[in-house]
Amino acid sequence: MLFYSTKDQSIKSKFEEAIFFGPSPDGGLYMPEQIPSLSVEFFDGLSDLSLTQIALEILSPFTPLDRNTLEGIISRAFNFPAPLRVVGEKFQFLELFHGPTLAFKDFGARFMAQIMAYFRPAGSEINILVATSGDTGGAVASAFSGLPGFKVYILFPKGKVSLLQQKQLTTWDENIQALEVSGTFDDCQRLVKAAFGDLGLREHKSFASANSINIARLLPQMVYFFEAFKQAKNKDDLSIIVPSGNFGNLTAGLFAKRMGLPVKQFIAATNINDIVPQYLISGKYETRVSRETLSNAMDVGDPSNFVRILDLYKEPQNGSTWNKIKEDLRYHVVSDEETLNNIREVYDQYDYIMDPHTAVAYGAAKANPGNNIIVSTAHWAKFETTIEKAIGILPPLPSALADLLNKHEKIIPIQPQYEELLEIIKG
Repeated sequence: MLFYSTKDQSIKSKFEEAIFFGPSPDGGLYMPEQIPSLSVEFFDGLSDLSLTQIALEILSPFTPLDRNTLEGIISRAFNFPAPLRVVGEKFQFLELFHGPTLAFKDFGARFMAQIMAYFRPAGSEINILVATSGDTGGAVASAFSGLPGFKVYILFPKGKVSLLQQKQLTTWDENIQALEVSGTFDDCQRLVKAAFGDLGLREHKSFASANSINIARLLPQMVYFFEAFKQAKNKDDLSIIVPSGNFGNLTAGLFAKRMGLPVKQFIAATNINDIVPQYLISGKYETRVSRETLSNAMDVGDPSNFVRILDLYKEPQNGSTWNKIKEDLRYHVVSDEETLNNIREVYDQYDYIMDPHTAVAYGAAKANPGNNIIVSTAHWAKFETTIEKAIGILPPLPSALADLLNKHEKIIPIQPQYEELLEIIKG
């Protein structure tokens, strides 16, 4: 299968090329030439398949790898579960935080690292650039830490990630370098895009992106939506609610639906950075400077993956892209006050703790009663200040996070100027 650019469909690359480009050469994002439909037999036997087996069936059409090789990569990447937990007999939480960095992005980052390691040309060094507003950087750092042939630069906005999130960015092996940017996530993302667009720089160094603009991170995220459907006891009129910031996770869900995942709709749960909800209301896509919230990983004013959603639903003959998207995608916007109230409510009623992003999705579930699955994207302990503010106590941290508190951080502070980033990359 080939992958084309969202800017120019005549620009096409093989899978093993696209994963190292990140964005396509013209600055667009890669899309698969086709999204195949899964067979009736696959869904008939879904209940008997493991997570690895589901991933193998989902991902095989998109890669040139033989099934045994791909299965090995998947097994090394997805070595943790994605349980569907029922809370209070009413709410279903797809817990995607059982990986090494306790966030859903472990799925995409670990698959991407393993498949890049397989395809990396012998003797080459790949420079990974990633902008993070929260969990992406930690997952990427964990996935690539100590992996031969890779140098990783993680850009994060100063003061806009939690203490434990920052520790997950800044305490890894020598091949991981954390850059603290005096600005917003959008500034970090702009710097990364500038580096990818610097043809002079790319003549001397090989680069790849680890954000969800990279197709190798996006495609594996389809897998857990099928895993959720498999575990759901009631599969009728099922909606999946996704906390959404950069919209990679939700884009993967819409890809899954196109492959045949039999869900009624997806619901994008956002904080006040509601660029996509405003598009769904008006049909106009207008970016703006992101605003800081308690659900910081969703503080995005220009969601990169939205161009993929537009491409997925494009209707060049009749211009009905907006209407087509609204058939599959609804929205709900939640304030910080509601986020805190939701965390407190679920803890008081069910003795269950949600992280702020999951609390936004819970707000969407309350506003859209029915057969819903709430995608729980991170462990509550990564947001200890918010949790303590919401419920009045701070339960013991899991050891995976508590151990980070005593680790030494390696940070390079920079201004949101491309020249500073360039100097560091050139070394």
